[in-house]
Amino acid sequence: MELRIFYDGNCPLCSAEMRQLKARDPDNLIALENLNAPDFSQRFSYIDKNYANTILHGETATGEILLGLDVTCKAWALTGTRSWIQLLRLPIIKPVADWLYLRFAKNRYRISYLLTGKARCDDNCQLPTKRR
Repeated sequence: MELRIFYDGNCPLCSAEMRQLKARDPDNLIALENLNAPDFSQRFSYIDKNYANTILHGETATGEILLGLDVTCKAWALTGTRSWIQLLRLPIIKPVADWLYLRFAKNRYRISYLLTGKARCDDNCQLPTKRR
């Protein structure tokens, strides 16, 4: 495992992205942990679940905690796909991308509803994913 991602399994868009990541991760470099799992707090007491619900959290193999788009960029880099996402870390783009990401994260249920017709899922989302 190179990266563990702590994600909101009740968010349709979040769950869809995690499924897409795992579909492109044949070497199992990415581990996924649903923040809503009943035993999450016991297994990951060092992760503030409330804060992790406001911004995506990730943990590298060395124990470094990554936040927001840093997690997304690291994850897609590990899959060797969607290399354009790394542009979001360029110094001139990073502040704007991070600001937009935080707005997205705050409104992800509303955005999910607009895009999928479903604001939240029970336990695990089972929405179809499209490969591009």
